[in-house]
Parts: sequence; structure tokens; C-alpha cells
Amino acid sequence: MPTPPGESLFNVPSGPIEEFSSGLPLHYIHHTNLDQTTQGTELAELSPKHSPTVNDSARDDYRVEGNNSTSSVLATAESAEKEPLITSQSNSDSDSNLSQMGRNSQSSNAHSQDRASSIRSGSQNGHANGSMNKNLEMRRKNAVLDSPTQAANLMSRETFSLDNEPPQTPIHASDAGFFDLPPQDRRSFLLLVLLYFLQGIPMGLAGGSVPFLLKKNLSYSQIGVFSLASYPYSLKLLWSPIVDAVWSPKIGRRKSWILPIQFFSGFGMIYMGGRAAKMMLAAAAEDGSGVWTFTWWWFFLVFLCATQDIAVDGWALTLLSPQNLSYASTAQTVGLTAGHFLSYTVFLAFNSPDFANRWFRQTPSDIGVMTLGGYLTFWGWVYVIVTLGLAFLKREDKTNSRDGIMEVYKSMLGILKLRNIQTIIIIHLIAKIGFQANDAVTNLKLLDKGFSQEDLALTVLIDFPFEISLGYIAGRWSTTYPPIHVWCWGFIGRLIAAVVAQATVMIFPEGGVTSWYLLTVITSHIFSTFTSTVMFVAISAFHARIADPVIGGTYMTLLATVSNLGGTFPRYFILKLVDAFSAATCTPPSHSFPEDKLKGPLITNSFSCVLEAERHRCTNGGGTCEMTRDGYYITNILCVIIGVVTFWGFIRPAARRLQALPLRAWRLTEDNESR
Repeated sequence: MPTPPGESLFNVPSGPIEEFSSGLPLHYIHHTNLDQTTQGTELAELSPKHSPTVNDSARDDYRVEGNNSTSSVLATAESAEKEPLITSQSNSDSDSNLSQMGRNSQSSNAHSQDRASSIRSGSQNGHANGSMNKNLEMRRKNAVLDSPTQAANLMSRETFSLDNEPPQTPIHASDAGFFDLPPQDRRSFLLLVLLYFLQGIPMGLAGGSVPFLLKKNLSYSQIGVFSLASYPYSLKLLWSPIVDAVWSPKIGRRKSWILPIQFFSGFGMIYMGGRAAKMMLAAAAEDGSGVWTFTWWWFFLVFLCATQDIAVDGWALTLLSPQNLSYASTAQTVGLTAGHFLSYTVFLAFNSPDFANRWFRQTPSDIGVMTLGGYLTFWGWVYVIVTLGLAFLKREDKTNSRDGIMEVYKSMLGILKLRNIQTIIIIHLIAKIGFQANDAVTNLKLLDKGFSQEDLALTVLIDFPFEISLGYIAGRWSTTYPPIHVWCWGFIGRLIAAVVAQATVMIFPEGGVTSWYLLTVITSHIFSTFTSTVMFVAISAFHARIADPVIGGTYMTLLATVSNLGGTFPRYFILKLVDAFSAATCTPPSHSFPEDKLKGPLITNSFSCVLEAERHRCTNGGGTCEMTRDGYYITNILCVIIGVVTFWGFIRPAARRLQALPLRAWRLTEDNESR
């Protein structure tokens, strides 16, 4: 059974490590500097307060996992039983020698028995009593702790040693601030922020700026086609086992992928930067049908970023110490948000001719200060420079341990067979439907109403410092409160934000944007992005807590993939529904229209102008396109209703049940795989 806070087998003071290591699993006797994935385990309670002797009843209490690791703990108990040291609770020598081991124990006999009973009664697929919090079991390196494979994995590490005292296994998750972290964790945190920031650069373009640049020539349905470019993040599970299993021992498990991928990404962005203007024109040509070619180019770039994300997610599990592991999700949030902000807000503002003419030019121009091609080229070279620095300045701990690709795929299939994983997959696939219309359409609808690109950039610019600071607060919440509770709070807030966003669009002033309306949009945007950030940070913290580090890249990628898929796959259909529910009619001019003002054939008959190409044909021909039914309002209301019903009917109770499970319920054990 897990060791209560303050208790540890490592408090045994008697002699060198060899005197008591024979009965312990191998992962107890590693070097202090061994990475965190080998440190965590569930510990047995060995306090003289528990029983007069180490008898059969006590051995039952030591069956912490119900799997092969039990034999190792039993071996410890049996060897301890042979020592005359532990014979009676009243023996003063025993109390003296074991006082350090039991110094911090606050458990009574009744409490110990209750915990043992709870563990035995919850052996089926890990459905034990208790909650997933920082007082329970820390993550294990492997489900079979004393297996030959595990021993080989540990001894193959260059940091392995039997010469040092074993470190105390951390029991509590840290809630320390950034400057309270150890220097090594601070450096690792900043490195993760940088790597995630680089991912955010192309993702901010693909998911933010480029759709806005295309909107003036493409319909919602056609922009839905471009949204397919972000699908690699939802499909990366298919090749993540290869990233986890294939690597060079000379370079490092994670750097073997990060270095070449970032080089390809950098040179790919440089190539696209030189051709961006022609690609944009081709995407808008032929009534928008050329968007498919443009989409495939971005699909390739996002594919590279998704592959890098697999390696970085796996590296995050070993860069940070176990008690500070929740900072991995904070680094991901800060890095991706900063990169997305730069490629979305800053780029969109400097790409706007109005913004450039207002603040930077005396002579007006039709182009902005920054173009898509120039931006891609600049960051392509930054990618290359950062990758060179990472190659020569950052050393990754090397290991000779290696799993075959098929073994990793088998492990992934084993993870997918876990009933708890199947439940969380269902939750992720349906959780984001409730606010999908708000995320995908609201800003585009504001542009349709007359909200300028400059005002939109200003809105996101003001929102950014709030998002960063509030994202850090959300990370602290995830270490202070159960992450699923925080996630549920964000879910409710995000549903409210979707309703507020629709109300904001509906009250758009007829005379154009005013100061009070701009302030309303900014407030609504801050609230929406904050609730989204809370959900992201909380669920990422939960993923990091339950992931098995022995297949860390695959496990984290599986969880992140299904979470991302829940926000990606509905978007294409949501944008289609907006056009499907919309109704707009082009009315020919009621009087003679001057030919010198016509930009196309004169409109003589009424027709539907829902699609962007038809709307342009209408206005260019002197007609008036009038929206009689806005599909955005209908689609958003349907999404919110679905979100409310699924949250209270299934998502909330199911997610809380998952949070209450012990960590062994998420591990690949024979008991879990058989169910």
C-alpha cells in the first residue's frame, strides 16, 4: 500500500545500501541523478506502529499493486521478518533503530487497515477508493518493477551507480512558484517554453492568421477545407510509436527527432516564404477551389510540428523532477500561447494596411508592414539557428535501452484497451462540441459584420498579457486543486463564454465600431480565452500525472491527440453547418447602375449569395446581398445545448470518476489488460 506522507523505506539507517537492497526492486538503488521517470513508485508502509510483527496480515497490506511488483515488496517484508530487530512493538532497540523510519508517520492501526482494505477491494481495473491527488502513488517506471527488462533498462543508463545512497522518493506534488524551483528545473522549464514556442509560430499562422487572410475570398465551407491542415496534430498518434522507439543513442532519445524535424521545418518555412504570395492567389483562384493545394502545403508544415511535439512531450517527462512535473503543462501553455500570439495577433496587426498607414507611414500603401512571405522566411531562419544551438549546447542523458517499434505499437494498443483510457477518449471527443462554433466562427463573423482586421489584432493584443498571466495562475490551480475539478470549472465558463460571444455579435452597432463596443469585444475575448486556457492547462496536468513514463512519448501523445481531435474534427462540419443554415439573397440594382462602377457582369436576377464567391459576384455586379438567416446563431445555440447536456449527463461524472482512480489503473498490467 502507498506510503503515507513523510514515510519512506529510504529512512532505514542501518549500514550501507547493500545490506538492505537485496529485498528491494532494482529501481530503489539507483544514482541520485537518475532521471525522474525511474524514481517514482508506490511504497509500502514499514512502521513499528502498524503491528507487533511482520506477519501474514502485514504482507497482505504490502500488496500495493496486485501484480509482479508484489514479490519485491514481499521479499523486503520476509527479510525484515528474519531480523531480530523487529520482534515487538515494545522492544526499545527496535523503536530506537526504526525511529527515523517511522518519525513522520501519523497513521493509526485502524487507518492502516482501512487503506489496505480499500486497496484490496479496488483491484478490478484500478477502481479503488481514494482520489488522484498528490498524497497518493507517484508514477512508476514500469509495471513490472523487478523484471529483467526493467533491470537492463536502468543499468544501461550512464548515470546508473550503486555507490550513492538512494534518494527519497517524492510523495508530494510541488506547489512552489517558478523561482522556488531548483536551478535545473528552471532551465528545463525555459527550454520547454522555447521548444513549444517554436511550435506555436506555424500553428498560429495555420489556425489563426491565414484563415483571416483567406476570408475575404473564401466562404466558411472553403475555410473549413483549410482547417484540415491542422489535422496532423489529431493524427500524430499513428506515428508516435516510431518517434518513441527509433532513435540514435549517440544523439539522445528525444534530440534524435527534434533536431532534424526543426531543420526540415525551418527550411520548409523559408521555401514557403518565397512563394507565399503566389500560393495565396492560387488558393483564391477558380472560385476558391485552389484552396486544396494551399492546404496540403500547410498540412506538411503542421505535420512536422506535430512530430516535434511528440518528442518534446516525451522529453518533458524526464527534464523536470517528479514533484514539479505539472510545470510541463505550464511550459506548454506559455510557449504555445506566445508563439500563437506572435503569429496571430502581432502578424495580423502588422499585416494590416490600415494599421501600418495609421502608425508607421506618412504615405498610405495597400500592403502592411509585414507580409506572410517575409514572416515565414524570418522564422524559418530562427528555427535553423535555434536548432543549431540545441544540437551543440544541450546534452541529453543517453540510454542504451530500446524498445522495438512493434513493441511500442503493442503498448499503445494495450493502453487503448484500458477501460479508463476508453472513457477519457470518449470525453475528449465530445467535450469541445459545446464551444466549437464560438472558437471557429465568432471572429470571422465579426469581420463579416464590419469589425476591422486592425481592431481584431488590437483585441488579441490586449488579451495576450491576460492570457499569459492567467495561464500561469491556471497552472498553479492545477497543482493546488484536483486538475479535473479545475477543468470542469473551465468547461462551464467556456459554455458561458460562447453565449456571451454570440450576444456580442448580435449587438454589433449599425454605424460601425464604437469605443464601448470595442471594449465589449475585448472583455468577451479575454473571458473566452481564459476559460480555454484553464481547460488546457488542467487537462495537460492530468495527462502528465497519469502517463506512464516508460512509454512517455506515446502515452502523452495518445492523450493529447484525442484531446486535440475533439477540437479539430468538428470544425470542418461546424463551418459547413454555418453555410447550410444561412440564407442570403442577392437583389439586382433597382435603378440603372453606372457602368464605370461595375467590377463584374451586371446583376439582373436574384440568386443565393451565401457563399463568398457568390457574394462578391453580387456586389461586383451592382447587386445587394442581404442576409435573411444567419447560420452562425443557429449553429452556436445547437453547440451550447449539446455541451450542456453532455457535460451534466456524462462528462462531469465520468471525469471525476477517472480522477478518483489510483495511478495503477492507468498502467499496462496483466490485470488491467485482461479487463
